[in-house]
Amino acid sequence: MSASGGKKAIFAALSANAGIAVAKFAGAFITGSGSMLAEAVHSLADTGNQGLLLLGRKRAEQQADERHPFGYGRNRYFYSFVVALVLFTLGSMYAIWEGIHKIQHPEKLSSPVVAVVILAVAAALEGYSFATAMRESAALRGDTGWWRFIRTSRNPELPVVMLEDTGALIGLLIALLAVVLTMLTNDPVWDGIGTVGVGILLGAIAIVLIVEMKSLLIGEGATPDQVRAIRENLVDGVRIDRVIHLRTEYLGPEDMLVAAKVAIVPGLEIADIAAAIDDAEARVRAAVPVARLMYIEPDLYRTQPAA
Repeated sequence: MSASGGKKAIFAALSANAGIAVAKFAGAFITGSGSMLAEAVHSLADTGNQGLLLLGRKRAEQQADERHPFGYGRNRYFYSFVVALVLFTLGSMYAIWEGIHKIQHPEKLSSPVVAVVILAVAAALEGYSFATAMRESAALRGDTGWWRFIRTSRNPELPVVMLEDTGALIGLLIALLAVVLTMLTNDPVWDGIGTVGVGILLGAIAIVLIVEMKSLLIGEGATPDQVRAIRENLVDGVRIDRVIHLRTEYLGPEDMLVAAKVAIVPGLEIADIAAAIDDAEARVRAAVPVARLMYIEPDLYRTQPAA
């Protein structure tokens, strides 16, 4: 996936959430619905989150320097982690607080039909954003399911957008159900219950994102398929006959560090060893394009002495 492809999903989410937030705040003001207000704050937080994701991508494009010799790629992980924190604090905690307040002090809704219409329009816009994120992630996901992709992807933005949109769609359904139950029963407590439900949903999504982004921020290695491809391509069977040990780490979504010690066939000249290392690097980069930074140490394989 190209860098611009990831931006397309973020911009789609940004435009959708900005429009939805305005509509929801207007609906909450007209109807007095707590679940609508919670959803409005949710959309406002999501809009800010897309801005943070774009900022992270921009910061990650800085050239490596003496202070950060491996570049600034992890900015994308850092800002995605901040997004998860914002979603948890501004989205989840506020919604739960507002829901508890509505349950303790229920207020009747005015013009609940307006809320239903706005929620339906918001669902259509969120569906568009989610569909865009799914299309943009298709090249990365392959046959992998979306949940496994979220758990294993080294790209931080698409999982964030996909989870945000999934949460938004479910949250809209909860808010719609709360408004409808309030209309049918004439009991505004349902609106407060729906607001708490939205808050719990946002909290669960935020926790998943915090765990995943923390792991990326600390540093994750190559996927099992990538490790297999790197090992296979380091060895040519003629000059390099085995990999003694291998370490990998993602410096950013499109930058992987590969450090390996390889066993050289005994008796090779220095020029042949250098050529073997260069050829191994070329094979690995062709098989795993994100392996941009490589350090390969040639050595002789020594069997362990018998105990």
